[in-house]
Amino acid sequence: MKTMMRKIGYLVVTVILVLSVFLSGCNLLLPGQDTSPPVTNPPVTNNTDPIDTGWQTPSMSGNAPLLPDIASVVAQVRPSVVAINIEVITYDIFNRPFTQQGAGSGWIIDESGIIVTNNHVVEGAQSVTVTLSDGRVVSADMVRTDPADDLAVIKINAGRLPAAAIGDVSKLRVGDWLVAIGNPLGLGISAKEGIVSRLGVSTTVSAGQTLYDLIETSAAINPGNSGGPLVNMAGEVIGITSVKIAEVGVEGLGYAISINSAAPIIDDLITVGRVVRPWLGVVLRTVDAGVATQFGLAVNQGALLTEVAQGSPADRAGLRSGDVIVSFDGKDITSIDDLVQAIRTSAIGQTVQITYWRGQNRSNTSATLAESPPA
Repeated sequence: MKTMMRKIGYLVVTVILVLSVFLSGCNLLLPGQDTSPPVTNPPVTNNTDPIDTGWQTPSMSGNAPLLPDIASVVAQVRPSVVAINIEVITYDIFNRPFTQQGAGSGWIIDESGIIVTNNHVVEGAQSVTVTLSDGRVVSADMVRTDPADDLAVIKINAGRLPAAAIGDVSKLRVGDWLVAIGNPLGLGISAKEGIVSRLGVSTTVSAGQTLYDLIETSAAINPGNSGGPLVNMAGEVIGITSVKIAEVGVEGLGYAISINSAAPIIDDLITVGRVVRPWLGVVLRTVDAGVATQFGLAVNQGALLTEVAQGSPADRAGLRSGDVIVSFDGKDITSIDDLVQAIRTSAIGQTVQITYWRGQNRSNTSATLAESPPA
């Protein structure tokens, strides 16, 4: 009997761990299911109109004097950190709609009411409300998102808000102290200290999505922290808390999106309404030994083209579904990540040389990258 109860206990623990959210983001709360019908007119718009065409990203100084202690850092930054609450309409097993609540974090980047958070905090939300440090609860007027990099911008109707300063990640060293400030578990704004564990980290968060240029930190990251600032000892935002590793035996592996990488994306979301990137126009799959055998490919590394958009730069360059790209602008390509990064670090209008395999033949072509179309 004891053996049976022990096995049941292990099973329960395993199920709980499997169901834990890999993305540290929105802490979903289910105190009671509301069976009211879905909201017909969501208050949050999510088109691609700009928020402010004249907005400019605050300068990254990285030269502010260090504050004397962690308490001083928290006191300086905390007024700029907000709690974000959302409502999502979902359906139970009987296809009945109910409202699900969630919580996340954000930080004020502009005193006019522009707030930065993660895409997965607000994704699919029917309503988004922001709780400011002075206790005011304000509904979001506009939300602009970039799912690829897990970033979002919220605009609220408020002014003269305390905007956080922005630091420079290039000045960070492994071992530097950091503070993560956010709304863990939806319980209110709190702070957790840690250090820089690694810089320039990439991690896969879901099938087809990899986040790049992350800061790994030992600061405790919990559901609800997502979107909150990771700050240095000068009280400057150097990262946006995004993901954590939640596995048995793993502790202290939290990640934040580098502000140096996030800044141009935030700028596009505010001034354009969407992120504009160089575009090749392909759907990809990483080639490994298994894929090479499955499709009878001549190489066991590279980026397999599974789709080529009609009229895209890839199409005009003569690339076809089934081709395997192995070199892009002089860079060796062994996986999807290699090609995505190579495209992102190129420029719109740039002509790049591409080496690819088609069947048993190796060929070269050139493609002129275009502006990514609206989603």
